Amino acid sequence: MSAAPHIVTLTGNLLAERTLGFDAWAPGKTQRARSESFQVGGKGINVSKMLNRLGAPNTALCFTGGASGAECEAWLRAKNYSFRAFSTAAPTRTGTVVRAPGALETTFLGTDQPPSADALRACAEFLAAQPTGTVLAVCGSLPGWASADYDPLREILHRWPERGVLVADTYGPPLAWFADEGTSFLRLNRTEIQTLFPALDRNTAGGEYLRLARQRFSALRWALSDGSAPVWFIAEHEEPLQIPTPKVDEISPMGSGDVMLACILHGRFHRGMRWREAVAWALPYAAANAAHPGVAEFPEPSA
Repeated sequence: MSAAPHIVTLTGNLLAERTLGFDAWAPGKTQRARSESFQVGGKGINVSKMLNRLGAPNTALCFTGGASGAECEAWLRAKNYSFRAFSTAAPTRTGTVVRAPGALETTFLGTDQPPSADALRACAEFLAAQPTGTVLAVCGSLPGWASADYDPLREILHRWPERGVLVADTYGPPLAWFADEGTSFLRLNRTEIQTLFPALDRNTAGGEYLRLARQRFSALRWALSDGSAPVWFIAEHEEPLQIPTPKVDEISPMGSGDVMLACILHGRFHRGMRWREAVAWALPYAAANAAHPGVAEFPEPSA
């Protein structure tokens, strides 16, 4: 059996994130936390975190700036991530997660920070040097996507299917772009796919969305999630099908889609599964993540 391809994740909108734990909290007054922790967030970092847990070699790419960016780099080194950070002018965005017993987890995010032109060019040059067959997963938002600063990165992404596997889990302006490229696999949720078909009734079935997506766009395979509902999947020349999602008591959905994507990549490229099989294998892990706080910090799901 040939060696599994290396996986590279790209986080376009890194997050320097603090989690505050309270006995109880409510808006409108000063409150003191009983615990505080720091972690690095962003969808690609979350995917790499789960890949690390699964023992799947990967490299996380990100953009860092200012004191918050330096703190993120120090955390990634301390956690033994394999990563490459591209220096950008603006400070890395910050965020705060608030937790209290019996209350839904709440996340406050700072303003998005578009990477600088030099950082985007450096990222494109790094990707151009990667070996043939590399799996590239572009994750999360890409602030400033419409800017000409992204031209070098867009060009290497456009050519990527000629040399490796392109996977995307994004939203906003980049989503339509990736949908119309030779993307091997596109993961998205119901709210995101609705932006591709604004004229459709909002109650349109997920399978119909995917059938239309395969007719209109170039991405080869799609997985559509909708909370705890079954996941819809479609591949080229196939009809859409539903894959059941395990039922759990949800605590925090944060990062569950990222856990899902990491497990799909691991299932496909390290366990030799077909894409559909990899999606089905990933769903218990995504559900287990939703049933526990944090990202990729849940007990192993039962078979």
